[in-house]
Formats: sequence, C-alpha cells, structure tokens
Amino acid sequence: MPRINFSEDVVRLSDLKVNPGRVISQTDKTHRPILLTSRGRGVAVVQSLKDYEAETEERAFLRGVVQGLMDLEQGRELDLAEVKKRLGLV
Repeated sequence: MPRINFSEDVVRLSDLKVNPGRVISQTDKTHRPILLTSRGRGVAVVQSLKDYEAETEERAFLRGVVQGLMDLEQGRELDLAEVKKRLGLV
C-alpha cells in the first residue's frame, strides 16, 4: 500500500462532508488512502475500491504462501501425483 502523504492525504471529516467527490477522486488518482480525522484524531480511512480489492487479494495470496511454507516446514506435503489424484486430474 502506498504511504500516506500527510500534506495531502489527511482530511478532516467536516471537509469530507463539504466535498466528498474531491476526496474520492484523489484516492482514485493517487492510489493512496485518505486518513479522515475528527477533532485531530484519525477515525477512518477512505480508499478506492480497486486498490482495496487488490490489497485484499494480495493479503490472501501471501497468507496462502506463508501457510504453504509452514506446511512444508512441518512435513505436511504431497507429491505431484497425489495432488493430481485428489484433484481428479489423473
């Protein structure tokens, strides 16, 4: 995920209410999330749907890789012939 540019990507909640289109357009253009604040504290993050979906997919893939590495480390592995058999590819 691209890092927040604090001079551009921190928006007060009241500013979002005034011009939500600008905030949405900015996230789409920069591919950076917008940190929404209320009374000087972060309360939410706005991110384009496309970037959110890409990050969600990447996290799921990385979790799968880590799980696979843990399985290998613990001796839970199958040879290719067994995998093909289980998947009905033989």
